[in-house]
Amino acid sequence: MPDALVSIAQHYHSRTKYDPDTLTTKARPLDYSRQPSPFKTYRVGAEIDLKPYLEEDSPGKGSEQLDWMRLSRLLINAYGLTAKFPTVTGQTFYLRSAPSAGGLYPAEVYLISRGTRLLPAGLYNYQARSHTLWRYWEDHVWQGLQEACFWHPTLESTHLALVVTGMFYRSAWRYQDRAYRRICLDIGHLLGNVELASAIVDYRPHLIASFADRAIAKLLYLDPAVEGALAVLPLADLLTVEQNLPCAQVAFATAPQTDFPTVPDGELLSYFHQVTEIEPQAEVPNWTMRPTGDTPQPADTLEDKYNLPFGLRVPMATSSLDWGAHMEQLETALFKRRSTRRFSGGSIALDTLKQLLDFTYQPHHYRDQGLDPDPDYGDRTLVHTFVVTCGVEGLDDGCYYYAPRSEELRQVRFKTFRRELHYLCLGQELGRDAAAVVFHTADLAGAVAAYGDRVYRYLHMDAGHLGQRLNLAATRLGLGVSGIGGFYDDQVNDVLGIPADEAVIYITTLGQPG
Repeated sequence: MPDALVSIAQHYHSRTKYDPDTLTTKARPLDYSRQPSPFKTYRVGAEIDLKPYLEEDSPGKGSEQLDWMRLSRLLINAYGLTAKFPTVTGQTFYLRSAPSAGGLYPAEVYLISRGTRLLPAGLYNYQARSHTLWRYWEDHVWQGLQEACFWHPTLESTHLALVVTGMFYRSAWRYQDRAYRRICLDIGHLLGNVELASAIVDYRPHLIASFADRAIAKLLYLDPAVEGALAVLPLADLLTVEQNLPCAQVAFATAPQTDFPTVPDGELLSYFHQVTEIEPQAEVPNWTMRPTGDTPQPADTLEDKYNLPFGLRVPMATSSLDWGAHMEQLETALFKRRSTRRFSGGSIALDTLKQLLDFTYQPHHYRDQGLDPDPDYGDRTLVHTFVVTCGVEGLDDGCYYYAPRSEELRQVRFKTFRRELHYLCLGQELGRDAAAVVFHTADLAGAVAAYGDRVYRYLHMDAGHLGQRLNLAATRLGLGVSGIGGFYDDQVNDVLGIPADEAVIYITTLGQPG
């Protein structure tokens, strides 16, 4: 029986850490004959082709045609195909607008319609390979969605909702029990794309992270042992006055689980997802409108850390990235983004690092460009950011804490960490040759105390969301960028001087492409 004082989220995190003494002994050869397909198919239903609506000069000029174009562009920018390559086995490997660990793409995107002039009421799956919607259920299910989301207020006025799920085995085939981390990070990348792609076409997604999992699975006809919902996003049409809605609470607290059995390796992922589900009969507090980015808020741990009078502070306020008069540069970045395979080891300018952090952590600076000034996260205040610099002109090499409200870097440790970063990133040269490496961490015990074990999903999705903003800013600036979800967990804390109670969630490497 595990330690009763440890929550299941802490237990899962500890069990799935990579350690240099045990990583090779736990590794298993990949069975490529069992590699799952990254695409879901249906035998029954009807296909709606979205490709004709991608071109500005497509036939038709009416408002219905415009709505088709908006929906088509939203979906392809969020999770559509961006490239394809032949493999040595004779198959075709596809890239998508949202990055995925190992190119496994465990996320699936569903669209629920309340009944609109474009989409009759029912259930739709986004088929990325063909850029189509597959209508696999014809019925009014919106009330069931409202019940499963405990009557979240944003569902009262909206008529479309995205549901993002994770296909567990697609990622577990390679990453075993640690795959749950990768799945949630991947879905965070996708949520980052949905936020920005929606802004381009005048939608506003409202994230709902607390919902009755089995009720959503039943609604979508999912096998909960194979696939689980991780995010529900009602889409507010900003061209409709009644759908310009205030930001509502995203998640509510659940009780931590400290009494759980010993779960064998290979079963921990599915058990952890199951035990963090919310039951349909759960007691739910009244949903509240959350404060926006313009509303003064009390101090939080993001500002308290390393706030010492004698430490070095580097101001990071800067001019905002320009995404074009009609956000055309953002759409280009969504299409062109790639995970860099090699850095040259060259340096980047301090002003470049400032712009990377500005776009990622200061969304309110981009209101005038039409972007959402206060996008939804599970709880972004729980995710902390450390930046390790090894090649930033005008900034000493070392480890810094980034305080987002103060917009400053605070000294943690001075040192050139290239050799250590190479080691921490499992020997990947990306860590060694990057000009800057961003670490997202969280006080896991504190986060569990605030939200329960389900917060583990939110932390990884939020880190993935932030990581995708870094990805797109780097692409806009012509830099190389790559996320790393595999690292020696505890050794990161030791080497960088990060507190031992900080759980390392995600790493993003940035630099000059090789």
